[in-house]
Amino acid sequence: MKHSELTFQAIVEATPNAIILVNKEGRIAYANHQTEKLFGFNRIELISKKVEMLIPGRYHEHHPSFRSQFFAAPETRAMGSGRELFAMRKDKSEFPVEIGLNPLVTVEGTMVLVSIIDITARKKAEEQFRLVVESAPNAMILANKNGVITLINAQTEKLFGYQRKELIGKKLEILIPKNFSENHPHLRESFFKTPSVRAMGVGRELYAIRKDGTQFRVEIGLNPIETDEETVVLASIIDITERKKHEVMLALELKNKELEQFNYIASHDLQEPLRTVSNYIQILEEDFSGLLNNEAKSHLQTISRATLRMRMLVRTLLEFSRLGQNKKMVSLDCNKIVKDVVADLNSLINATQTTILIEELPIIQGSEIEIMQLFLNLINNAIKFRKKDTSPEIRIACNKNSNGHFEFYVTDNGTGIDSKYFNRIFQIFQQLDAGQQIEGYGIGLANCKKIVEMHGGKIWVESELGKGSTFKFTIETV
Repeated sequence: MKHSELTFQAIVEATPNAIILVNKEGRIAYANHQTEKLFGFNRIELISKKVEMLIPGRYHEHHPSFRSQFFAAPETRAMGSGRELFAMRKDKSEFPVEIGLNPLVTVEGTMVLVSIIDITARKKAEEQFRLVVESAPNAMILANKNGVITLINAQTEKLFGYQRKELIGKKLEILIPKNFSENHPHLRESFFKTPSVRAMGVGRELYAIRKDGTQFRVEIGLNPIETDEETVVLASIIDITERKKHEVMLALELKNKELEQFNYIASHDLQEPLRTVSNYIQILEEDFSGLLNNEAKSHLQTISRATLRMRMLVRTLLEFSRLGQNKKMVSLDCNKIVKDVVADLNSLINATQTTILIEELPIIQGSEIEIMQLFLNLINNAIKFRKKDTSPEIRIACNKNSNGHFEFYVTDNGTGIDSKYFNRIFQIFQQLDAGQQIEGYGIGLANCKKIVEMHGGKIWVESELGKGSTFKFTIETV
């Protein structure tokens, strides 16, 4: 035996994997000790035999054609990529394997050196991993560095509304709203550069999207997992919609406790001195009228008007502070709410020849009194800030925004608002009358802001001077 052949044999014998050398007719020309150990045959039983003796019978029909294809274009490759392979021992027991093929040129022609690894332990570990993922109470998704989903559990199907076969092999972006998905590949690439256990999106709000297009708030945990082939990531996804609602309710309860103390101060410590001033003004007017000249009487009238206005301000402030004390949330038909508000404003609407167009509105969960107050303030404002010699036209509509929330619109053809005041108008006691003498205390829009925020939404205005305004606000869907 030549020195090179001895060296080759020594190397093959030292390899921890089962190694067999097969010619183009499929006969075994050589087998190492690990092959004997793995398959239960001794070398004498294997040499010159067909390689099919190591393969389960169900694969015999197609194996010769696979072998012919390999020898037609021999190159190093993994056999059976993308499907499960099984080998068979002498006792006919089967086991999963991973096979590598390497062409080898010899004096007897081209042969193939076959490396065989028993992956039973790996398969058991993978199955245990699948069972753990499947039994997890959260939605669990396994994805590779390209963002391709390779494994999900039943909770993922339940949470997102997809069947397993609809997600496996798809990109993660299928579960991410469009306004977030565009930047997601960059974030994923950044994660795989320095993979570590972490919470995704700390410090900002994250949303996921279901098959039906609805969006919901989520909390995501990322866990990198090293496999033989690559690093993958296991993502744990929790729907935190209810938790966020609970947090809002707790915050409201805390606010309400603070407001109860404020109510006492406002109702007693502020109103009592005003009542005292009013009483003394009345005494001066009634008992000392003959001793007062016209200038003094005029001063008393000024003080009386200022005191009355102050009492009205305290009363409106009290009404503002009481918002949210009615915690009962019920199902509300906004079509009925708006029609009732319009009926209450009937006299004003007729007097100003106002036209109100109401499109189809949704059913929401909310406080009936406060939602009525919200629409009342917005409609009343739209009429109040109308153009001279122009009949007010108001349109009320709603649709769903990209976050799946209801977005309401109250649009008018009034005087409009300068953009520099867009934020200021929602602050308490901030009134912009656009040069008109309009009664009010600058609290209506502050009330609107507070009501909307108590229902988990936000409010803003889009406007242009002389062309009217559109007040928009969001309410969370049920």
